[in-house]
Amino acid sequence: MFTLCGIIGPWQILILGLFILLPLIVLIDILRNEFTGNNKLIWILVVLIFPFLGTLLYLIIGTKQKIKNQQL
Repeated sequence: MFTLCGIIGPWQILILGLFILLPLIVLIDILRNEFTGNNKLIWILVVLIFPFLGTLLYLIIGTKQKIKNQQL
C-alpha cells in the first residue's frame, strides 16, 4: 500500500536494517576491537554467514569477549 512504482516501503526498510545495516555496524565494531586468540575471525565469519542470528549472538555473547584497553 505504501510503495509506489519501486519506491522503498516500510517493510523493505525494516529488512534492510535487520539484515544489512545492523550486521554491517556489528562487523565494524568487531574490526575495531581486540579479542583473544581467533575470536575476531570467528565472530566475523559468524556474522557474515548468519547475518541476523550472528548479530544477535555477537550482541549477547561477543561483546563480553572484547579485550578491555587499559590506557594510562
